[in-house]
Order: sequence, then C-alpha cells, then structure tokens
Amino acid sequence: MTITTLEITPGRLTLDQLRSIRHGGVKLALHESAAATIRRSAAVVQAAAAGDAAVYGVNTGFGKLASTRISKDDLAALQRNLIRSHCVGVGAPLAPEVVRLMMATKAASLARGHSGVREEVVQAILDVFNAGLIPYVPAQGSVGASGDLAPLSHMSLALMGEGEMLVNGRRKPALAELEKAGLKPLQLQAKEGLALINGTQTSTALALEGLIRFEVVYATAIVSGALTLDAARGSDGPFDPGIHAVRGQPGQIEAAAAYRQLLTGSAIRQSHRSGDDRVQDPYCLRCQPQVMGACLDQARYVREVLLREANAVTDNPLVFAQDDGTSYMVSGGNFHAEPVALAADALACAIAEVGAIAERRIAMLIDTGVSRLPPFLTANAGLNSGFMIAHVTAAALASENKSLAHPASVDSLPTSANQEDHVSMATFAARRLGAMLDNTGHIIAIELLAAAQGFEFLRPLQSSAPLEHVYALLRETCPPMPDDHYLAPDIEHAFALVGSGRLAQLLREEGGMRVFGED
Repeated sequence: MTITTLEITPGRLTLDQLRSIRHGGVKLALHESAAATIRRSAAVVQAAAAGDAAVYGVNTGFGKLASTRISKDDLAALQRNLIRSHCVGVGAPLAPEVVRLMMATKAASLARGHSGVREEVVQAILDVFNAGLIPYVPAQGSVGASGDLAPLSHMSLALMGEGEMLVNGRRKPALAELEKAGLKPLQLQAKEGLALINGTQTSTALALEGLIRFEVVYATAIVSGALTLDAARGSDGPFDPGIHAVRGQPGQIEAAAAYRQLLTGSAIRQSHRSGDDRVQDPYCLRCQPQVMGACLDQARYVREVLLREANAVTDNPLVFAQDDGTSYMVSGGNFHAEPVALAADALACAIAEVGAIAERRIAMLIDTGVSRLPPFLTANAGLNSGFMIAHVTAAALASENKSLAHPASVDSLPTSANQEDHVSMATFAARRLGAMLDNTGHIIAIELLAAAQGFEFLRPLQSSAPLEHVYALLRETCPPMPDDHYLAPDIEHAFALVGSGRLAQLLREEGGMRVFGED
C-alpha cells in the first residue's frame, strides 16, 4: 500500500483531510509555517516557569488545587503526575479510527501556537501517528468539560512510554511498541501535560467519526427509499421540483432531485401511471424529501460546528504571543465542549429519523393493504412468514434509537469539588452515535432486502437503471426468498453493503448528490 504524506496547516483541516486521517494509510507533516509560532508560544511558558509569579498550570496545582504553588524543581514531575492521575478511563477501547482523529486534531491544535508546548510535543504525536501506533484509550470517563481529561491522558501516557498501545485488538506496553518503532518516550516540561489533556479532541473525534459514517448511511437510505418507492409502485409526483422550490429548504430540494434521478426510466413506475386508484401515497413514501432533506440540513450544520472544533484551540490557559514581542497568558474555558455536545445531539436526532422513516417503509411493504404486494412479501403466507419478523427487528432498532437520541447536553453533574460545576457530557453525546448508526444501518439493510423482495413480484417489469444496479449488488450475496430461509446472514450481508459505501457512491454518480458538499 502506498503511503502518502498529508501536510496539515494548523487551523485549516478540511473534512476530506479528516476522512483520510480517520481511514489511515497516510503520514502527517506540519506546514513549515507552524514552527515559529510554536516556538514563540513555548518561550512564554518557559519564561513563566522560570519566574516567581503564580501561573495556573505552570507552577500551580490543577482544578480545585489551583491555589497550591509548586516548586521549580517539581514542575516536570507535576506534569507527569497530572497525566498518571488522570488515566482513570474505563470500558472498551476507542476504535483506531477515533484515536487517529484524536491525535491529529490534538497535534493541529497545539501547533496553533497558543498552548505553550515545545515542537517536540507536537512532533511526538505525529511520530506515533506516522508509525501506525494506536494508544489504548478507554472510551468512558469524560464529562466533556475541563477537557476530555481521562481519554486524552491515556493517549498522552502512551506517548510517555508508560501507558499501552492497541495492537491488533490487544493491549501492549507502550514503551516496547515505541522502541520497536524507533521512537523515544516523550519527556514533559512545564504546562505540557495540561496542554495535552485539556481540550475537546476526544469528543470531537467521536463526533467526526459519527458524522463521517452518517454520510454513508444517509446516502444509502436515499437509495433504499427510492427502491422501496418503486417496489410499492408509489408515485414520483411528490418529488416534482416545483413543490420543493416553493418551500425553499435546501436539503429538501436536493433530496427530491436525487429521488427523481434515481427513479428516472423505471418501467415499473410507467406501468401504473394510469389506472391506479390510489390518490396519495403514505407519508413514508411521499414525504421522503421533507424528512431526509431536513436531516441533510441538520447534518450540514453539524459538519460546520465540528470542522470549526477540529481546528480550534481548546486547552487552558492560553498563550498569546504578539508580533511586537509582548505576550500574556490567560485562563478561560475553551475546553468546555458544549458546541460538540449540542452538535452531537442534533446529529443523533437526524440518525434516529433516518432509521425511523425507513422502519415505516418496511412496515408499509409487508402490509398488503397498503403495498398491494403479497402479505409479508411471501407468496405462500401462513406456511411462510416472509419478512414479518425482520420488520420486528427493524422496529426494535428504531425504538432503541429513540432512547439513544435523548439529548445528552441537557445533563450536567458538577465535578472537581464544584469547581467544574457545569459540564457538557459531549463525550457520551458523541460516543452514542456509533450505536445509533449501527442500528440505522441494520434498518436500511432490512429495507433493501424487503424492497428487493418486492421487485420479485413485479417481474418482468424493470426499474430504473440505477435501482436495477442496486438490486444486482444486493443479489450478489442475498438471494431472493421464495420460501422462508435463514435470514440473519442476509441482513448482515446487506449491512456490509450499506457500510461499504458502494450505494453512497451510486447516489453521487447517479443521483447527483454529494451529501456534505465539497470542502
């Protein structure tokens, strides 16, 4: 595999770059313009460490212990102890994709030159990334304020050679893995431990992981919805451009255009343009542009928030070294992850809605009174149950998503002896997106199977060229079901097709929709 080097300019990470970072297979390098800014910022901290004035995070304790002065001889130990004491995460490890995003965004944030760390700290993160090493980071233990302290501490401890790396799913001592890669453990100086663990990079990485995955699930749901519409012999009239133009919602307009493109040329649709006594389709068919368009607009809002946060400086205190040689340090609250929490909650609602309307389409397909297809999509209902219980699974997953969609950001528990008395819960808000995407992806998989089964009863009529391509892709691994058979493997094969991005790619090529637009 060819490894390319991705040069990142601090403050200018793009979504395409973040996709590449998440996926791996790239090495990272800082743009040369970052070095001078980093050095100037580090000099301010080094001067503060050599001075006698109390400076939070440099020569004081942390949180409620900020009034405790630390001697100059203990400043390096202070930073090491900070990392060690804050490694209190529990639960399953974060996925490598998330950890890669964490490391890249943390390095980019420190390289903005407002954190007071040396170049060696930024380079240590990049070296570990470029060596393909993944710090072992437990997923639970952050409330998303005062930084993602526990997860970022686990990441930092691995850089120091005291933590662990995740190697092929197994925990390995970090020091040995660093040595294998020819890397030396990071030695922290004043403020550097605090700069590493203050910040929203875990919450942001988890939310970016959800956003990037949602782009594929969303696009596939547009395709599966079009497939269902044709299987149910629904009308494409509700996708008329005039309807959507007079409302003016951009996502709705784009979604309707995509449905029109996917359905153009369908002989199934043409066969029932006259003589069909149904006046209007159920909402799960007719209102797809309205629902999916609103979810698209929501996701694009989330995209903008997360791109800003991926490029932000979110530690504390911050260093401002001016061009005229003056400088100052000031404490603030950029580590509070409320923007990420609210964005993740917004994305959760969109994910849940995409799954909810897809579940309704499955219910419509198996209801012969609405779809006019055989009951439960089987020719010999009674002897066969067809898709009866596959729909139950979809209903269970949609219901689970409703609970998971409850906003995390409205909760807050004071921590650090009430010093940190309002927190964002952004880390959980973002982490739960993964489970929701799995649920919605499985719902879409079941819909694809059900819609394809509906096509079996409409043959020899053909759908549009794009939808027949979807049908063919599905049938590569999932055969028709004239009689009941073991259906769970088909669902998993269809779920793999959803996650592969092949149908999302088809939407871009045939439906003319790039979900999140160009960077």
